[in-house]
Amino acid sequence: MGWLRWSCCAVAVALGAVPTTWTAVDVTADDGEAAADVAPIAADAGEWISLFNGRDLTGWTPKITGFDLGENVGDTFRVEDGVLKVAYDQYEKFDGRFGHLFYETPYSHYVLRAEYRFVGEQCPEGPAWAWRNSGFMLHGEDPAQMTRDQKFPDSIEVQLLGGRPEGDRPTANLCTPGTDVVMDEKLLKQHCLNSESETFRGDEWVTIEIEVRGGESIEHRVNGETVMRYTRPQLDDGTLLTSGTISLQSESHPIEFRKIELRVLPH
Repeated sequence: MGWLRWSCCAVAVALGAVPTTWTAVDVTADDGEAAADVAPIAADAGEWISLFNGRDLTGWTPKITGFDLGENVGDTFRVEDGVLKVAYDQYEKFDGRFGHLFYETPYSHYVLRAEYRFVGEQCPEGPAWAWRNSGFMLHGEDPAQMTRDQKFPDSIEVQLLGGRPEGDRPTANLCTPGTDVVMDEKLLKQHCLNSESETFRGDEWVTIEIEVRGGESIEHRVNGETVMRYTRPQLDDGTLLTSGTISLQSESHPIEFRKIELRVLPH
């Protein structure tokens, strides 16, 4: 899959400085390794900004498997009553239409904070593993570079899961579509790894924070508690990921977000 490396060429002021024009450049990490690098400054360091305005999908673009970028099939992603919803009431069946809603600005060093909850019933014919399953994709590729039938962007996924009636099912897990990370000084090739979070059942609102420090480290926190940490996020060819897109998933189970905020970290 292609990978776009970014460089900011023009900046506009709106909720901080938001890049409006980007060009592809070749970037090399400080240690000499090639790096997929995005280094925009989207707000003053330390200032929380809202990525979701509570009214509409301004700043966000859908990409759903089998459809063109920007086509919001079945009104999958929508805003109602101040809540960003991923919904399937216009689907007869899921039919493999995995989707992602991409924020317009890529980031490198930041804390992402969101409040989410799973609701309702899974879309008919959604895969069993996708029951109460969604996620945030970080350090992701540019959606314009994805193929029409591509299911997931190359990215680091912070997997969000809701609990079943019985048994443990933690949230804020790690999955790695097209990527790898280092944990305990070992390159992790396992596709998904559970966090140490508790299980959240029913329609409870959960607060998640993800602290991303470029190609150095990523930490997951749930309701203020650290539940996972790893280092050196990279493509599966070894290219260090120091920045990229942020997107949220549609994987066949309805989910709602009432807050999505970001704070740029100094580096």
